[in-house]
Amino acid sequence: MVTFLAGAIKLSATFLYGSTGEIIIEKSGHLNLGIPGVMSTGAAVGCLTVYSLVKAKMNSAVLMILLPFLTTILSGGLMGLLYSFMTVTLRANQNVTGLALTTLGVGLAGYLMNGIKADRGLIARASQYYDNLFGVSAKSGGFVQIFFSHGVLVYLAIIIAIVTQIILNRTRLGLHLRAVGENPATADAAGVNVTGYKYVATIVGSAIAAVGGLFTVMEYMGGNWEYVLEGFGWLSIALVIFTLWRPALSIPGSIIFGGLYIASSFMKGFGLSFAEIEIIKMLPYVMTIIVLIITSIIGSKKAQPPAALGLNYFREER
Repeated sequence: MVTFLAGAIKLSATFLYGSTGEIIIEKSGHLNLGIPGVMSTGAAVGCLTVYSLVKAKMNSAVLMILLPFLTTILSGGLMGLLYSFMTVTLRANQNVTGLALTTLGVGLAGYLMNGIKADRGLIARASQYYDNLFGVSAKSGGFVQIFFSHGVLVYLAIIIAIVTQIILNRTRLGLHLRAVGENPATADAAGVNVTGYKYVATIVGSAIAAVGGLFTVMEYMGGNWEYVLEGFGWLSIALVIFTLWRPALSIPGSIIFGGLYIASSFMKGFGLSFAEIEIIKMLPYVMTIIVLIITSIIGSKKAQPPAALGLNYFREER
């Protein structure tokens, strides 16, 4: 049980980064289905940075974490900028643009990582800098192993989610952002820079989501590249709905998603078939659909997405 709970919390950071970033974007009224591509690109760019540092023999723990982190958020921000340019400035369809961004990001990540396929072992060895921030040993108590055996990026994900919740609900910045997502015409008439808020929210949200990709490869998978980030990206988007667009709820929600995802690995010893294991992996999506149905029936405004979500804003029509 200790191993299961620790594993659920560790994997939860992937979903927490992705969902927090997507919540920020959706609060501005944009539905970015390009999060899987953003996370994949962020992971690849971060891994390439790690690879370059190892090749240059710059084996400082601070550099191994800080520089890949910076290049990852830069790559995520650039992906967000591309999405913003397409959907805010050119007013392209948000769904199509997001799907195109996912295709671009996943393909680009695969191309970049294939370029260093022969030397990926160097990245795996560097993953030690990302794991076990407090140096917890296997002999430590269960509580310590569950909550304090993770790397810095796990705790950073929780901090970012909490800070995002506070900003959205307790600050003028958050009020303006929510106004842009609910009714951009009214916000514009009140003097809020709608275009600016949409750009900044999308860029910042994409940068945060990209860190989820770096975490997944460098800490959760120990530096081993696998094509699972696209699926994790879609789960992160589903988590946004599951937690009703609230970053604070994304913390326990991401742990639930992490636990459901790894549950299949722990149940292999119970004689389950391959089909049954795959069904277990589908549970996060099933739970999201159930939540969506319930919230639609209840009709509470607090449980609904931003009113202008997915709708491009034409100032001339104000």
